[in-house]
Amino acid sequence: MTDYKKDFPLLAESDIAYLDNAATEQRPACVLDAEREFYERWNANPLRGLYELGVEATEQYEHARERVARFVHAKSEREIIFTRNTTEGINLVAYSYALSRLKPGDEILVTIMEHHSNLLPWQMAARQTGATLKYLECEPDGSFTEEKIRDAVTPHTKLAALTLVSNVLGRATPAEKLIGMVHENGGVVLADAAQAAPHMPIDVTALDVDFLAFSGHKLMAPMGIGVLYGKQELLEEMPPFLTGGEMIDRVTREGAVFAELPHKFEAGTVNAGGAAALAAAIDYLESIGWKEITEREEMLTAQLLAGMKKIPGVHILGSGDEKEHCGIVSFTVDDVHPHDIASILDEAHVAVRAGHHCAQPLLEWLGISSCARASVAFYNTPEDVGRFLDQLAQVRRMMGYE
Repeated sequence: MTDYKKDFPLLAESDIAYLDNAATEQRPACVLDAEREFYERWNANPLRGLYELGVEATEQYEHARERVARFVHAKSEREIIFTRNTTEGINLVAYSYALSRLKPGDEILVTIMEHHSNLLPWQMAARQTGATLKYLECEPDGSFTEEKIRDAVTPHTKLAALTLVSNVLGRATPAEKLIGMVHENGGVVLADAAQAAPHMPIDVTALDVDFLAFSGHKLMAPMGIGVLYGKQELLEEMPPFLTGGEMIDRVTREGAVFAELPHKFEAGTVNAGGAAALAAAIDYLESIGWKEITEREEMLTAQLLAGMKKIPGVHILGSGDEKEHCGIVSFTVDDVHPHDIASILDEAHVAVRAGHHCAQPLLEWLGISSCARASVAFYNTPEDVGRFLDQLAQVRRMMGYE
């Protein structure tokens, strides 16, 4: 196997078995270099200075936008809005689209698997507009039945928000089917691609999704840079989410004329260095290739599942098929709190996540309050997984159970 850890300074210089990739991925040196290079060579405020350095900074920033547009197969770079993260992108749509469009009698449909970031904005929109928030419930393995999908989507479904991949179960949702049904009933769809973007190609045109958001930090880019894709005709009709510098064309004492897309949604000084680093992360990801990424992550997930099934008292959430996990395996251990699981694993320098994973309605639906989660990326190794399994097998004994 290719040793990709050598490309990642933190992994190359430590012995950590980093299995919390669903929370944030590590950064390769080329991404760190790209952000540093921006500030060393082009540090000026994009879109504002007419001097050479300012023009170069703008070019770097817009090049990053074009790179993201190609990555998600958008029809135009004008459909790409830079945000801080997935959460901000979803809130932008909730405030700028939903509040001005929804009314009593309308329905907002979400799946029970949503991260809080793709739930709380719609709870807010429902409260403020009088619309009804409905839940599409999954099966214990994360799948959705045809009957539940048909019952959930109605002519009153004016907006649906769904994750492409659950951050707890790792299960992909039937996005194409849901998008098609919502469109047939006259609604629009927002997709949360935070967990999907690092693991599979994203094609917004083929999906025909209306909005899609993801975070750079889950895609090996810096924290504080994210992306919202929106169909141009929808974005043009929406009012700005934030107002202030650079998102205007002209300001008078009485009002303002806002800038054209995409800048009317990017108020204030932008994260140009983060955008440049996001473009570098995409370049690095695609240089490895989706085939290599998928094969390695499925192999590591299969190793996780096979090993965990042999350990008494360990219970895996979701499907038993490694192809249905997108690198995410959540689990519980009899009589041991997830926080204790994570602490014991940490003693062997194995990093996993523990808690409710910002998905409390899903955990309640599954009948638990919290769980532990191991999540792999292509740069992990069988040795990482082996160390995790060795330590997991000791958890109950170390907590005093036979």
